[in-house]
Amino acid sequence: MRRTQKENEDSARGITRRTLMMGGAMAAMVAALGARLRYLQVDQADEFRLLAEENRINIRLIPPRRGMIFDRNGKVIAGNEQNYRVVVTREDAGDVDLVMRRLAALIPMTAEELEESIAAVKKHSAFVPVIVKDRISWEDFSKIAINAPALPGVVPEMGLSRQYPRDTDFAHAVGYVGPVSEKDLEGETDPDPVLRLPKFQIGKIGVEKWMESTLRGSAGTKRIEVNHVGRVMRELERREGVPGADIRLTIDADVQNFAQARLGEESAAAVVMDVRNGDIICIASSPSFDPNLFVRGISHADYAALTEHDHRPLANKAVSGAYPPGSTFKMVTALAALDAGAIDAGYKVRCPGYLEFGGRRFHCHSRGGHGTVGLTQSLEKSCDVFYYDVCQKVGIEKMAEMGKRLGLGIRHDLPMSAITEGIMPNRAWKQERHKAEWRIGDTINASIGQGYVLASPLQLAVMTARVASGRAVSPRLVRMIGAEETPVADAPDLGIAAEHLAIVRRGMFDVVNGSSGTGRSSRIADPALVMAGKSGTSQVRNISAAERARGVVSNEQLPWNRRDHALFVGYAPYDDPRYAVAVVVEHGGGGGAVAGPIARDVLLRALSDGLPPLSAYPAAQRGRIETMLKELPLRDPVTGAAPDRERA
Repeated sequence: MRRTQKENEDSARGITRRTLMMGGAMAAMVAALGARLRYLQVDQADEFRLLAEENRINIRLIPPRRGMIFDRNGKVIAGNEQNYRVVVTREDAGDVDLVMRRLAALIPMTAEELEESIAAVKKHSAFVPVIVKDRISWEDFSKIAINAPALPGVVPEMGLSRQYPRDTDFAHAVGYVGPVSEKDLEGETDPDPVLRLPKFQIGKIGVEKWMESTLRGSAGTKRIEVNHVGRVMRELERREGVPGADIRLTIDADVQNFAQARLGEESAAAVVMDVRNGDIICIASSPSFDPNLFVRGISHADYAALTEHDHRPLANKAVSGAYPPGSTFKMVTALAALDAGAIDAGYKVRCPGYLEFGGRRFHCHSRGGHGTVGLTQSLEKSCDVFYYDVCQKVGIEKMAEMGKRLGLGIRHDLPMSAITEGIMPNRAWKQERHKAEWRIGDTINASIGQGYVLASPLQLAVMTARVASGRAVSPRLVRMIGAEETPVADAPDLGIAAEHLAIVRRGMFDVVNGSSGTGRSSRIADPALVMAGKSGTSQVRNISAAERARGVVSNEQLPWNRRDHALFVGYAPYDDPRYAVAVVVEHGGGGGAVAGPIARDVLLRALSDGLPPLSAYPAAQRGRIETMLKELPLRDPVTGAAPDRERA
C-alpha cells in the first residue's frame, strides 16, 4: 500500500528529531569526556604524575612481638613496652648527612650519636630502614611528624622494646637482649631475614639466648607507598607475622627476690630445687645487675663498673661458679663406701686431729680431734679424719662414680649460659688433664671435697635433692611454652640401698639438730618444717706447717679474696622432703655460721606463703630475725614494685 505525501513528511520529521536528539546526546557525552580528560590531564596532572611516576611501593618486614617470660605463678619477668623511635631509609633520604643534621636540630642527639647514626644509615642497604633513635618522647615524635616534608626518608613510628620489671632479680637466669652483632650471625648458613634489620634485638645470655628461636617468632610484611621525598603516603597491605611464644619458668618470683635480698652484696649464690620433680624454685647470683641497662644501651661507665667489680656481678655463680664443695661432699664419700661394702653402719674411726700418711699430716678442722666417731657423728661434727680413713678403703673410682650418680661432674641441661660441668676426678681424668698418676693423697683430699673436686651451687642442689629423694631427679627451669607443659624428666631410682640413704640423712639431721652439729645455729624450730643439712668450708689457700704451729690465721684477719668459701646444703621437711637448697658464699668464712643461716631463711621462704614465720625460728633468735626480715629490700609480692630504699 502506497504512503501518502503527508505520511512521508511526518516520517522524515520524526527521523530528523531522533537524529538531533542522538546527536545532542553524543555531543554531551563527548563534552563530558573532554571535561573529564581535561580534569585528569590538566587540573589533576601533578597529583597523578606523583602517583604514576614518583611514588614507589616498598615491602618492609614487621618485627614480630617477642614472647614474654613469666614466673611459675604468671608474674611478668620479661615483657614488652611500647616506645617511640625514629627510622631512616637511605634511598628515600637522599642527602643523609643533611637530613640527619636537620633531625638532630629537632630532637636531642649528641654529636657522637649523630655520627653513629649517619654511619649506620650508610652502612646498611639503601632500602633497609635503620633505627637511629629509640625511646623518644611524644613531643619529639610530634616534632618529627610535623616537619616530615623537610625530613625525607625519616619516619617516626611506634615499636616494642624489651623491659625487665624486676630488674636485678632475674638478670642471670633470664638474661637480656641486645642488637644483633656479626658474632651472633657466625655459623648461620641461612639467617632469618629479620636478623638483618638494624638494631633488631635478640637474646644475649640466659633464657633469652637459649630460647631465642621460641621467643622470637616470625616476621610479617607490609607494602607501603612512599612519595618522591621518601615520605610514607599510605600502607597498602599488611601481613602480620607470628608472635613469639610466651614462656613460663619454674621459678617463683617472690622466692627469687627474697633470695637475692638475703644474699645482699655478698659474692654468693643460692639454688632451691623441688626434690619431687626437679623444678628450680629460685636460682640467685649476687651481686646482680640491671639488664635494662643493656637493652637501652649501657654506658661505658656503667659497663666498667660491672666488669671491674671484684665480686663479678656479671657472672652467674649459681651455674658457672665451680667451687671446692668442702664438707658438703662427705655424703658422697660415705655413700660410696656404704654402697661398695667398704664400711657398714657401725664402722668407727678414732680422730686425734690428724691422719699421717706417706710422711705427711692431713689435719682435721678440730685441732684436738673428735675422739672415736661413727658415720652419723662424722657428719654431725664434720670430722675430716673419718673420711681420710674411709676413702682409702673405697678408692677414688667408687667415689667418682657415686659423685656422678648424685649429679656432680655433669653439665645439667638448662637454658642458661656458661653452665659448668664441674670436676669429679678419677685416675683417668688426672692422667688426661695433668699427665700424672693419681696418688692416695689426691683421694684423701677429694674425700672432704678439696683437691681437684669442683662443683657449682646448682650441682650441689641436685646432689642434695637426690640424697633426699633417693631418685635421680634432674633440674627443670622451663615449666610451659605457650599453653603446653614441658615434660618432667624421668627420675629413676638411684640404686642406693634405702638403709644407706637413711644413715646419711640421719647424719644430716644431726648436723642441724644435734647438740654438736656444725649447723645447729641454723636449725628450724617448727617440728613440721625441720631441716637436715650439711655445712662446708673450703680452703682457697694452703696453710703451712709453720702457720699451724703458731696458730692458723682467722678468716677475719685475711684479705677478702684469701678467705675460705662458706657452703651449706640442706632439705626440708626432714620426714617428707619438699625442697633442697644449696648456698655458696665466696670467701665468706665458715659454712655453718655464714651460709647456713641464708640457706635456712631461703628454704623457709620457699616453704611458706609469704615471709618465713618467726615461729619457725628458735626463740632466742626471733628478735634478731624479725629486725633482719623488716630491713630486707623486698619487692611488693603483688605489683613487683621495688622498695623505695636502696638494696642492702
